[in-house]
Amino acid sequence: MRINGRIRLVGGLMLLLVAVAGFSMANDDVKTEKENLMKSFPNLRIDSFRESPLKGLYEITASDQVFYFSPAGYLVFGEIWSKDGKNLTAELREKIVSERINGLPLDKALKIGNGPKKVIEFTDPDCPYCRKVDSFLSKRTDVTRYIYFVPLRSIHPDAEKKARYILFQPDRAKAFQDVFAGQLDGKPVAIADGVQQQQLEEMEKIAAGVGIRGTPALWIEGAHVNGADIQRISGLLNKEKEVSKPQAY
Repeated sequence: MRINGRIRLVGGLMLLLVAVAGFSMANDDVKTEKENLMKSFPNLRIDSFRESPLKGLYEITASDQVFYFSPAGYLVFGEIWSKDGKNLTAELREKIVSERINGLPLDKALKIGNGPKKVIEFTDPDCPYCRKVDSFLSKRTDVTRYIYFVPLRSIHPDAEKKARYILFQPDRAKAFQDVFAGQLDGKPVAIADGVQQQQLEEMEKIAAGVGIRGTPALWIEGAHVNGADIQRISGLLNKEKEVSKPQAY
């Protein structure tokens, strides 16, 4: 019995050593290919580098982008789909952004409301679609809104001043509603140059960090909504969280 026990112990240790060796070799391969990538593309800035679901390609993440590297020396931009029809690249992109959304500094946002449901918004004061979203959300009492301004200066030249005006007012929630209701449209915005500029720039930097390129962009209870999709926004807010029931034995 002792001999058999020793044989089992030695066998187990050998399997463990083989597994560790295989893991180490895989890590060495990833390290080598990452070094090859940086030699081929020395100016490339990446966040992570690892094996992809497709053998022979390595997965790269950079900001909210996902692309691939071939050991032959090529960068590959495209989507990897699984056999069951899942877009693995899109899923990874969504995961990256969701993790960044969960880590946002909410103290840097404009907070409106005290409801139990959390809504994170990236908005432009002169964007008609953003105003449509606000018209819907402002009627609800069950939300807490965390708002970051992303003024699209090229198409809304007054948006930056309006954002800084809101941030400067003692009652920022009221100023927000006034601006989004159009009360400052076509009027000179009473805000001096540079006032609240730093706070606005912080918001824009946060938006860039999660890959915001247009407004409105929202996360409702963690779910992403792109654009003024009121039906989806309403559905997410009205969706009750599932309560796990104790299993009967």
